[in-house]
Amino acid sequence: MITLCPDLKPEHFAPQISKLWEASASKILSIDAAETPGAATPVFTIEGKYTARGWTEWTQGFVYGSAILQYDATGDEKFLTMGRDRTRDRMAHHITHIGVHDHGFNNVSTYGNLLRLMVEGRIPDDDGEKAFYELALKCSGAVQAARWTPIAGGGGYIYSFNGPHSLFADTIRSLRALSVSHALGHVLMGEQDLRISLLGRLLDHARATSKYAVYYGEGRDAYDERGRTAHESVFNLNDGNFRCPNSQQGYSPFTTWTRGQSWIMAGYPEQLEWIDTLADSEFEPFGGRSAVEELLLKPALAACDHFIAETPTDGIPYWDTGAPNLHKLGDYRNKPAQIENDFEPVDSSAAAIAAQGLLRLGHYLEGKDDARGEKYWQAGLTVADTVLAEPYLSTDPNHEGLILHSIYHRPNGWDHIPQGSKIPRGESSMWGDYHARELALYLQRLIENKPYYTFFGGVQAVAPQNPQGAERPARSS
Repeated sequence: MITLCPDLKPEHFAPQISKLWEASASKILSIDAAETPGAATPVFTIEGKYTARGWTEWTQGFVYGSAILQYDATGDEKFLTMGRDRTRDRMAHHITHIGVHDHGFNNVSTYGNLLRLMVEGRIPDDDGEKAFYELALKCSGAVQAARWTPIAGGGGYIYSFNGPHSLFADTIRSLRALSVSHALGHVLMGEQDLRISLLGRLLDHARATSKYAVYYGEGRDAYDERGRTAHESVFNLNDGNFRCPNSQQGYSPFTTWTRGQSWIMAGYPEQLEWIDTLADSEFEPFGGRSAVEELLLKPALAACDHFIAETPTDGIPYWDTGAPNLHKLGDYRNKPAQIENDFEPVDSSAAAIAAQGLLRLGHYLEGKDDARGEKYWQAGLTVADTVLAEPYLSTDPNHEGLILHSIYHRPNGWDHIPQGSKIPRGESSMWGDYHARELALYLQRLIENKPYYTFFGGVQAVAPQNPQGAERPARSS
């Protein structure tokens, strides 16, 4: 169980954050120098060098988004130039990519961050450039929402790259693409000019994920433990009924792959923050604001509570809470994570993502005068204190990774096992590094009393237009 550090405050992190950005700069430059336009995107490191290995191009937005975050944090213009130029020249195909569930990862990390910087006055205001970013984000959200499978009883979900039968836990974090598109006044156009609400699809997907990917200790099956999460939920396409949980990257359908859990932990709280910016009237077709808040809050609380209880004391989880050899580590929940062991690897990328989710949930609850917020806030700071420091933070200029000891796909054996070790360790991932940078920027902005960092910071919300009353809100059942 994570041992909360009640005295931690954002100001504590200033030296760590400065060290992180110093190390980050050379790594971003090294990756950019080695990248060949049009070649496969860097995904994770092998012996310290980023290499491409994946099912889809889901990490390119993290590559260029990292440069944009580096500029945001340090003001170094060369990283702005790099991030802006690479986004313009190499990211267009991601906007209309109909084959993935990763639009929030790729496009909000790039076009979204650039729009945010412009709205904040951090880069020159240019109407044409701003319209370019807004159009990209509008289209991305609509394309993501079109990847839709209806389910029995109403509603549906954005299906994964595995096919229409497959709902991934990961996708909750990519709902940010729908959020931004909706806030910019966009809708998805269907047959016979049917106007489909992006907010409606977002809430339906969030509902399906909550119901089928998150457990609540309510007797769903023999392994129903509150806060446990399933990576994949499988549906029968003939009748729309749920069939079974599954896992692609975790140990089993009935254990919790911790990075999948961390996407849940980060995705729901940031949507709670976003809906706070919308008018009450937006929620009338979906049962009202209170119903929507409860829909998003229930899975966030459950997943975060489970993570706190199941993770070692320093806040770094092992790659799966049911990994088969965890028992050989003894009372692993009540001591710091062991990077060097002979049985199961830790996953620092899950920690980097989870820390931000805990912080955002804590911040949200404290803003509602909810006393529970303090626990999640301090848990987030505790995890950050570990993952943003050595031995997880890499200051080695010869290693292109920023956060060490990340795991990609343990079942497939894709992660590098160094000589003399029995488990993968010592490597980094593009998502782990990007989310560590997001985490550092989040804390830095609090320290410097700058605008609170959100994915929707560059969006000036406008109400979607509904000519002839043609809007069809998605079902709320």
